Amino acid sequence: MNISDKIGWKTAAGLVVANMVGTGVFTSLGFQVMDNQNTWSIVLLWVIGGAMALIGAMVYAELGTHFKKSGGDYIFLSRTINPAVGYLYAWISLTLGFPAPVAIASMAMVQYWKPVIGETLSIVLGIVAVIMMSLFHSYSVQNSGRVQNVLTVIKLVFVFSLIGVGAYFASTLESSSFDYSSTWTIEIWEPGFAVSLIYVFYAYTGWNSAAYIVEEIEQPRKNLPKALIFATSLVMVLYIFLQLIFLKHASIEQLSGKVEVATLAFGNLFGSQGVFWVSLFIGIQLVATISGYTWVGPRITQAMAKEFRLWKPLSKTNQQGIPVRAIWFNSFISFLLMFTGSFEMVMLYVGFVLQMMGTLTIVSSLSLKKAEGFKSPFKPLLQLIYLLFSLWVMIFMLYDRPKESAIGIGIILIGYIIYLIDSKNKLEPQP
Repeated sequence: MNISDKIGWKTAAGLVVANMVGTGVFTSLGFQVMDNQNTWSIVLLWVIGGAMALIGAMVYAELGTHFKKSGGDYIFLSRTINPAVGYLYAWISLTLGFPAPVAIASMAMVQYWKPVIGETLSIVLGIVAVIMMSLFHSYSVQNSGRVQNVLTVIKLVFVFSLIGVGAYFASTLESSSFDYSSTWTIEIWEPGFAVSLIYVFYAYTGWNSAAYIVEEIEQPRKNLPKALIFATSLVMVLYIFLQLIFLKHASIEQLSGKVEVATLAFGNLFGSQGVFWVSLFIGIQLVATISGYTWVGPRITQAMAKEFRLWKPLSKTNQQGIPVRAIWFNSFISFLLMFTGSFEMVMLYVGFVLQMMGTLTIVSSLSLKKAEGFKSPFKPLLQLIYLLFSLWVMIFMLYDRPKESAIGIGIILIGYIIYLIDSKNKLEPQP
């Protein structure tokens, strides 16, 4: 790939922002307030999630600039721990990691657009959005970059507008939903707080996006860390402000257990017109999320397919080096997930599995004694902090949501069985 065919740090950062700011931030609060109703608890959830994402971003920048190959965790885990672990991550990316966020974004789009245009048309447009993004990303890196930049600008303008408008106007609630009492000191030790972090971690999913397309980034040693750290820091600030805006304009009772928290808040503020415009633009900005995951996910599938015979057909690229077959295969899996699971269940078991595999990638970075490229600061202290928090969350998830956890573990076991079969005919590793 020529240098002129690559993207700069701003486009890479835009990809990270687009992948992060999507379904989770506009849907998680309703599930969180079922167990955490103190405002400090809510803020702490998003601060912890942001800190974890920032640690992860620095670690992935180190791994990405060391290996200098697209494929993300598949490359990192295969080359540092064991090919079987890398294969499992690629399997999860193929079946859940990237198709699921696309499916969840489409499902959320239906939830937000349903009051505006009806359920049937919303479902149709959700499907069309996935198909259109698959088409746009099937041509060239430059085309993908242009599409992603436009969608990311729309997303950011919308999010900043929500924060600005929400902060400017006074709440219409009879009593405030803000609670700054000391009850947060009790809530944070309950299982519900740890489970709520799964939603938060899912909302932050995407901070590692640019690391999956290292070969498509100009001067990755300089631009990859800049893109990952800048985008993650920006998103953390936006997320905290958005939750405060939603709490300001909607009651805990209204939000509890609901997906469409943004329209509830702005519906209270502006009535049906508020619901219409917020629903419309949330659906539009979710297209950027679908676009980002459609661009990035197939690169992991392609990296695995180059080395394992079972998936070999998915490694084929067009003349511009785009893994077109992998793109459409991932989109097909997204459609299956859209019509076979509830929103909350899919989000939980996907979040659990991704957290588990992401934790293994953080562990893998500890084996790099002499990283060739960006070096994550305070190593290994930050990695150890990440690991402790992650293990704490997963243990509570297993305890509090055994069904969703079992589904996630079952998918991993299926992947391992397939690996044992596929590894017998393993192809030569790509240089």
